[in-house]
Amino acid sequence: MPTIDQAKSMAKRLRSALATKEIDVSHATSLELVAVELGYRDWNTASAVLEPERLGPVLFEQAIPILRIFDVPKAREFYCGFLGFGVTMEHRHEPGLPLYMAIERAGLELHLSEHHGDASPGSTAFVWTRGIQAYHAELTGKAYGYGRPAIERLPWGDQLQVHDPFGNRVRFCERRT
Repeated sequence: MPTIDQAKSMAKRLRSALATKEIDVSHATSLELVAVELGYRDWNTASAVLEPERLGPVLFEQAIPILRIFDVPKAREFYCGFLGFGVTMEHRHEPGLPLYMAIERAGLELHLSEHHGDASPGSTAFVWTRGIQAYHAELTGKAYGYGRPAIERLPWGDQLQVHDPFGNRVRFCERRT
């Protein structure tokens, strides 16, 4: 199975080969033809299924920031109540020991930990985001008593930074096109 980059190269070679026969096709058409040749309905389907190019045998799939917390009810109020995340996992080695909790929203997973060795208080997580204006409106509409984050225009995108009750920051940033 070729990678997505190999399929794109195939489309370029096909377009060049057809051009030598005085058959002009657009790049998009050559991508569609390659997708069909590979057994897919169209290029969108192929590009969703084909693997990205790898630089060697290693492929990193997802980073999950771990943020230090000190008070579970405050963490739930902030991350679930204010930011709108849902709890997907909770773990304690035994009752009374520190909590390790996973939360998720719209494809972003964060881990929150009371364990002193898991993370440093005051950490920052940077998250590429789509829909930053809608998220800002949602958060502003909640009138949260401990924070009213604003959107900051930066060279790399529009950024919405929130500060949790434990000194951690999460920077949601949307690239400008």
